[in-house]
This record gives sequence, C-alpha cells and structure tokens, in this order.
Amino acid sequence: MTQQTPRPRLGRPTPVLDSLAARELAGFYLRLLDWEVIQDEKDWVQLAEPGGPGRLSFQTESSYEPPLWPGRPGRQQMSLHLDFEVDHLEHSLTHALAAGATLAPFQPQDDVRVCLDPAGHPFCLWVRT
Repeated sequence: MTQQTPRPRLGRPTPVLDSLAARELAGFYLRLLDWEVIQDEKDWVQLAEPGGPGRLSFQTESSYEPPLWPGRPGRQQMSLHLDFEVDHLEHSLTHALAAGATLAPFQPQDDVRVCLDPAGHPFCLWVRT
C-alpha cells in the first residue's frame, strides 16, 4: 500500500496585472477601489481590501503589450479580466472614468460596462439583475 502525500495548502489566488509601470497602474486601482497598499517595491505593488479577502497585485513587465478588446486573431489576447459588481452602473462608471479608466468602444451587454484601465486591461462593471 502506497502512502499518499497530502495535498499542500494553496491559499486564495491573487490576480497579478502586468504593465509597463506597476506603481502607476496600482495607483489607478487604489483610486478606483480605495483599498490599502500592503506591499510596495520597485516593480511590484499589492493592494488589499480593508477587512476583506480581496487582493490585487501589479508587476512591471518591460515587454508588456496591452490586450485587445474584443480579441482578434493574431493580436495580444485578453487572458483574464476583472468583474466588479456595482450597485449603480452609471454612477460607478462615472467614478471609474474619473479614476482614469476609459470606456471600451465595444459594449456587449446593457447591464455591463466594459472599461479599460490605464494599461489597457479590460474590466467590467456590472449590476446583478
């Protein structure tokens, strides 16, 4: 009889967004979310939701290329995006734009707004219906 090795503990995943400037991108999400900076290094910043489980990290990548939204063959594809559930879509969109987001030209649904962060990562604001 073989002894199985117990599964190692794997903690809650933390999304990491690459950009040409981690601190600048983290600054946008800090304005957007009002979270706390818990780690700040030259090419790495991590934010955490105050009193909550949420974390988001940012890494400088010198060869970063923004994803294309919506995707097209032969172009940098979006491999991940963030969804933020909001109470009021238009108010949240106004806040995101003031923080530095841009509204994506393609909007696939009436109850969702696709925005782009300053590094070009798509993220969605959505209201539960």
